[in-house]
Amino acid sequence: MSAGSKYEYLWADGVKYKKPVRLSAPEYVDKLFDWIEDQIDDPSVFPGQFGEPFPPNFMDVVRTIFKRLFRVYAHIYHSHFKQVCSLGEEAHLNTCFKHFIFFVRHFDLVEEKELAPLSELIDQFVAGKMNGIR
Repeated sequence: MSAGSKYEYLWADGVKYKKPVRLSAPEYVDKLFDWIEDQIDDPSVFPGQFGEPFPPNFMDVVRTIFKRLFRVYAHIYHSHFKQVCSLGEEAHLNTCFKHFIFFVRHFDLVEEKELAPLSELIDQFVAGKMNGIR
């Protein structure tokens, strides 16, 4: 999966895919959502009982989830934004992404270098220059 010509995202989950492999975008997204579901369903990562402690690697797992979710947004904006616009859905995509970015930045979940493929768009959101975006 890619985000323009400068960014290619390989898939590795450390279990089934120990070495990073090239996947199509639909395959990458499918594997990602399955992997996220596995993480959330694993009580050793996301405790299911109130008061149970979170594991020491909890924030690392959460940061990996958000980094990979960002990659999906980057792919959509770089490869499918014209189609999104032709459907008249760009405001919905922009609103979802803006909320995602503000959450990510507030909790420091994705390193700035990872956000580079959409840095110009992010800068516009932060500066409040996207009219009609809540």
